[in-house]
Amino acid sequence: MLTNLYIKNFALIDELSIEFSEGLTIITGETGAGKSIFIGALNQVLGIRANSDLVRSGSNKAVVEAVLIPGNTEEFRTILEQADIDQEEELLLRREISAKGQSRCFVNDTPCTLQVLRSIGNLLIDLHGQHEHQFLLQPDTHSAMLDGFGLLDNETETYRQIHSKLREKRKECDNLQVNAERLQEKRDLLEYQLKELESLNLRKGEQSGIEEEMTLLEHSETRFELCSSLNELLYDSEHSAFVRISEAAQLLSRLSTIDKSFSEHFNDAETARNLIEETSRTVRDYSGQIEFNPDRLESLRQRQLLLQKAVKKYGKSIDELLSLKERIAEELSLEENLTDLTASITREIETLGTELSSVARKISSARKKTAEKLEKDISHELVNLGIPNGVFIVSISQESDENGDIIHDGQRYRAFDDGCDRIEFLLSTNIGESPKPLSRIASGGEISRVMLAMKRVLAEHTQMPILIFDEIDTGISGRIADAVGRSLRQLSKTHQIISITHLPQIAAMADRHLSVEKTVQKDRTVTTVRRLDDEEHVTAVAGLLSGKERSESSLRAAAELIEHAKNA
Repeated sequence: MLTNLYIKNFALIDELSIEFSEGLTIITGETGAGKSIFIGALNQVLGIRANSDLVRSGSNKAVVEAVLIPGNTEEFRTILEQADIDQEEELLLRREISAKGQSRCFVNDTPCTLQVLRSIGNLLIDLHGQHEHQFLLQPDTHSAMLDGFGLLDNETETYRQIHSKLREKRKECDNLQVNAERLQEKRDLLEYQLKELESLNLRKGEQSGIEEEMTLLEHSETRFELCSSLNELLYDSEHSAFVRISEAAQLLSRLSTIDKSFSEHFNDAETARNLIEETSRTVRDYSGQIEFNPDRLESLRQRQLLLQKAVKKYGKSIDELLSLKERIAEELSLEENLTDLTASITREIETLGTELSSVARKISSARKKTAEKLEKDISHELVNLGIPNGVFIVSISQESDENGDIIHDGQRYRAFDDGCDRIEFLLSTNIGESPKPLSRIASGGEISRVMLAMKRVLAEHTQMPILIFDEIDTGISGRIADAVGRSLRQLSKTHQIISITHLPQIAAMADRHLSVEKTVQKDRTVTTVRRLDDEEHVTAVAGLLSGKERSESSLRAAAELIEHAKNA
């Protein structure tokens, strides 16, 4: 629901804030008062392109803000999420237009693109009078409206789920085919690389192990000599550390029998003697294991050279080469399983295609039955709205495609997102004329009445946005005007309706009446909008009946029209 429209420095409007409510809001005003300015301002927050001529003379920029209470539809949430806009209870759409012609858009005070603003506007407000926002004139919306009218949403959702799975499986199958072709092209190379890497018999951390072992073998003599010297110093000579510390321990033992404070030092000497003895034993054991093996050293050097060549050739470390070998083995193994895997997915695709065709045929059949009722109901409504020869047609067609996923009576058809049908609403308003797409209807007032008829019929089953009608009363009067007014009032019980009119029969139906007026303030023309109270509402309707001179009879007639409207 639109709750407020704020306009500043826009065309002839200095600054005004218009409050809206549920039900039917009627906007009236004398010719040239600026009713079109109101529509123009609203169009700016609906994403219509702007220009600097819209900025009030002498101002730097124009600002238009609309406050709405939006529905919580999936499509609406998706738009906000993709634009990184927080969803709140109220929705604020703002458009700023500079005198230089530049424009900025905001949603909930978050900057956004014009396309985002237009997408949100198209979801929430359906404005008739300008083709840019005639929701029902867009053929791509017709299937959803027909399905809503026929309560086919569950069936179409089932179709979408199957269609989505089918696309996923086709993509999976295509990827397998790409992988198979890629593997086929480089199979010889992969097999050669795998054979070479396997022949190397690589082991994780092997390079560092080889380097450590080579270092030991290259220094075998040095290690042996060092061990011999250590044993000489620690244990083997008559002046070794073991002999010396043993002598010291004997002296400390004698001293501690005299002075017990030396007992601890004697213990330390005994510990040192044991450590020297243990170290000497370790050195002897190590010395006995020193290997003098030139053949082994040469073998390691050859292995090291082989590994270095492999690392240089592939540009990878040994650990990376091990990972590469595993990946190549997996790829070659995958190719061996591709045939079975592809056959399995192909069977799934065939099964899903059969299911999709079955659901699509059911939907198409249901749509044809629904279309008959919709055609009848809308044609009947057109008669009530002054189009007695109106013929409304729901065109349902399919698109042949030799590769299509939908099969019917041996023929293949293209699968769309919601079925196999192309749906478009057609209309003829005169005898002898063939039905044409709605977008090709010439008369603005006629279009509005057609839209009104469609909305009246579709309203109970479809989620329609806020409806704004401009020029809906063009070319009608009397009984037809009363019928249009009644239709608007009935529709306003479930939808917010805003209508600009110059007919008293329609204005009398208002739940809220706004008057657009043009005045001169400080030598400048200013357009204002104000809400009329009950007495002013009667006076305004009387003015539509008799002009500026409101007679007692016109006032009584206006009051009767308004009273009559309460029972509509």
